[in-house]
Amino acid sequence: MRNVTVAEIEEAYEKIKDTIRETTLEYSRNCSQIVGTNIYLKFENQQLTGSFKIRGALNKMLNLTPQEKSKGVIASSAGNHAQGLAYSSRLTEVSAKVVMPETSPMVKVMATQGYGAEVILNGQIYDDAYHHAVKLAEEEGYTFVHPYKDADIIAGQGTIGLELLKQLPEMDSVIVPIGGGGLISGIAKYIKEVKPSCKVYGVVPERFEAMRTMYKDEKNITSIKGPSIADGTAVKAPDKEIYEQYISKYVDDIMSVSEKQIAQAMVFLLERAKSVVEGSGALSLAAVFNSHWDLGENCCLLLSGGNVDLNLVTKVIEQGLTQSARLARLKFVIDDYPGNLNKVTQFLANEKVNILDVFHSRVGVGLELRETMVEVLVETRGLHHLQDTIDHLELSNICKRRVDVDELD
Repeated sequence: MRNVTVAEIEEAYEKIKDTIRETTLEYSRNCSQIVGTNIYLKFENQQLTGSFKIRGALNKMLNLTPQEKSKGVIASSAGNHAQGLAYSSRLTEVSAKVVMPETSPMVKVMATQGYGAEVILNGQIYDDAYHHAVKLAEEEGYTFVHPYKDADIIAGQGTIGLELLKQLPEMDSVIVPIGGGGLISGIAKYIKEVKPSCKVYGVVPERFEAMRTMYKDEKNITSIKGPSIADGTAVKAPDKEIYEQYISKYVDDIMSVSEKQIAQAMVFLLERAKSVVEGSGALSLAAVFNSHWDLGENCCLLLSGGNVDLNLVTKVIEQGLTQSARLARLKFVIDDYPGNLNKVTQFLANEKVNILDVFHSRVGVGLELRETMVEVLVETRGLHHLQDTIDHLELSNICKRRVDVDELD
């Protein structure tokens, strides 16, 4: 794979700029106050097809030879590359097939089909889909379009770096989600060549942190820890060529974030930025809330996609609210006599806590006669409000023992 130049990124921008959207870069007062530096949000979740992937895919399709186009194209994708390629193939009138994991969100499968591509479901994670797509390309003669290990793809993604410096020349740092590495490679290449002082940071989900462990020179670089809500970055093994050509040279640091931190970031963006961002797209915000990086005066966060599975939204919101202590399940023992449960609800009402659900049981380990276990799902204003409520409840004559806060299922 050839090394992409700044000129190629600029050429890619000229080719695709009349089709793609120049997504907005907005100052976030809420984020800035929390982080302590000027934070700007780059809304690539509002890009055509709902993610940045259209940039690289369209640049690739425009650079195909007539012979390559005649064969038709095939790709592997967790969802966003699939949609970008399908949309681009329709614009360039090239037939397209996309292999996606069987676990891909249905919204991404249906969108890809809606743009005109044939979808083939195979495997549980991206790597499975990739191997099947390569096999079909070899057997049927299709032109394979790699989602990130391709110079034209990287050049297309690098146009985000060009846009960022055009929109905010005084940018001191940028935080970019990492899956396979094509996005951060293109952005870092352009920014470091044009403005070397600007820091470029990467972030991965801790369940798929292979690129971080490679960057940190740790031994275990292929392990996965279960499914992630950041499914677009669920890449099992990092590509060494991508790493050596771009990431090791141009990226200043990489960190991982937990599933709960990602969910909290998604909820924050829903509430404060009024923007729907998928798990992979929210990685940058999750990182800035939990890092100790040198961000400088002006930091940009790339919200790389917004194709979230609506079936997961309720669970994500629940996790995000739980992480910020705005949703909690309190468990405690009270005396079992008429009217005592009413005292519990009245007490919580006086504490300005919203009760969402109540469950109580007279049978359980450790319960004595005339005792009952009460579980209350409550909504609070945050950690301090929750802790004050627990403290007051334990000091009251209602609660007989310590209040436990249970994890939500």
